[in-house]
Amino acid sequence: MSEDQKKVLETQLWAIANELRGKMDADEFRDYILGFIFYKYLSEKQHLYANELLETEDVKEYTLVTDVETLEAIQEESILKLGYYLAPAQLFSAVAKKGNANIEDESDFILEDLTAILNGIEQSTMGNESEDDFNKLFEDLDLNSTKLGRKVEDRNTLIAKILQHLDKIDFDLKNLESDVLGDAYEYLIGQFASGAGKKAGEFYTPQQVSKILAKLVTTNKSKLKSVYDPTCGSGSLLLRVAKEVKVDEFYGQELNRTTYNLARMNMILHDVHYRNFDIKQEDTLVDPQHLDQRFEAIVANPPFSAKWKGKDNPINETDERFAQYGKLAPTSKADFAFVQHMLYQLAENGTMAVVLPHGVLFRGSAEGTIREYLIKELNCLDAVIGLPANIFYGTSIPTCILVLSKCRTNPENVLFIDASNEFDKVKTQNVLTATHIQHIVDTYRNRTEEEKYSHVATLTEIAENDYNLNIPRYVDTFEEEEPIDLEAVCTELQQVAKGIESTDQQIASFCAELGIKTPF
Repeated sequence: MSEDQKKVLETQLWAIANELRGKMDADEFRDYILGFIFYKYLSEKQHLYANELLETEDVKEYTLVTDVETLEAIQEESILKLGYYLAPAQLFSAVAKKGNANIEDESDFILEDLTAILNGIEQSTMGNESEDDFNKLFEDLDLNSTKLGRKVEDRNTLIAKILQHLDKIDFDLKNLESDVLGDAYEYLIGQFASGAGKKAGEFYTPQQVSKILAKLVTTNKSKLKSVYDPTCGSGSLLLRVAKEVKVDEFYGQELNRTTYNLARMNMILHDVHYRNFDIKQEDTLVDPQHLDQRFEAIVANPPFSAKWKGKDNPINETDERFAQYGKLAPTSKADFAFVQHMLYQLAENGTMAVVLPHGVLFRGSAEGTIREYLIKELNCLDAVIGLPANIFYGTSIPTCILVLSKCRTNPENVLFIDASNEFDKVKTQNVLTATHIQHIVDTYRNRTEEEKYSHVATLTEIAENDYNLNIPRYVDTFEEEEPIDLEAVCTELQQVAKGIESTDQQIASFCAELGIKTPF
């Protein structure tokens, strides 16, 4: 039933987005539609919880409560339980009805009320445990932006329409499974990502890749104390891990402010309590926010070959995350810097899986030194998995997954998987199906060797390759060509020659009849 509910919600929400987006770019309108969905969710959550508290009272419906003491008691309990508070008049449905009632009356607007309510949600958390999780959460919903309309009246009309359409959808939180709305929300994020081009890589990892990473780091686990993503984007990777096993705590860091807000909303919409997630907004390599913690599972899809300070910042030479390797990742390619950071924060019993461009497998110089140290000295590389090209939004390059662990079950070898040729084509995008994903995961978990697909390489074999991890060195995918029958080719050429001779004679005959020279 939850799958059907989710599909209905996805269809309804995406229809609204398409109808009301107008001429605005997908990634611009995204912040508005997702923000209002989040506001509606908070409202319905507040409404339900307040009604639970009123079950023993004379007035049992929250929207009818006028007694100040009762409202103050509900506010106090809501802050503790939900982390925020909305008064009856601030609920989504109340604002939507007001906006709809006055949609054609240009003398009355809901923009000021709505701005005050969204600010009020944040203010209700100030001084409380949930303050950091709600701080400036709605800052990207600029209701005065001319992107929504040149005139104030136009902006008011558009916002009122959005609220009106959303108000018709019953989120049914009381009966809905906890992740249905969250998954529908994430579906929207994915839809917006597909139209955002290169910008999509800043906030979204395709679900097919998220599934693989989540399954890899939860191998032989039924529960995780913590999961961490140092470049968490919209939080989809973190939440995907929770679909594989129970996760107690979620940690993440994100540089982009808008995406950071999106990640916090995504957590709350997936019913992750504010006490159980800690998402920070800073540059992970420059200012890591969770450096004193170690995590049982780490997943990441860092920005490919991003620039960083590297040796230009002397502090990095003595930074515990990078110092032991003898070399710093080049300033033009931070790929290994992210790997080193993740490994530093990995618990002794943990597993990490990271998506990277293929260059990390074979590039020399400093990266070659770091790669050798990871394998030869730390012996933490567990698997290298090659993915198909063109599965990420905004880039068509082939990518790979590195799986690392500090206490490996198979310390004497490294598994190589070449899954680059297993995909389905959907429009212009390559897609991994459930079968493709399971093939990768089963091969990793069973450590099986399969011709032209996987190979278990000894550390000696890798050393003989000078620690070059280029997958074709270990998995031979060469397809031998069919043998050529030279006798048959000769016969065919002779027949072609006879045909040409016959044609030439026929042309000469025609030319003679016409009294003209032959062309040969």
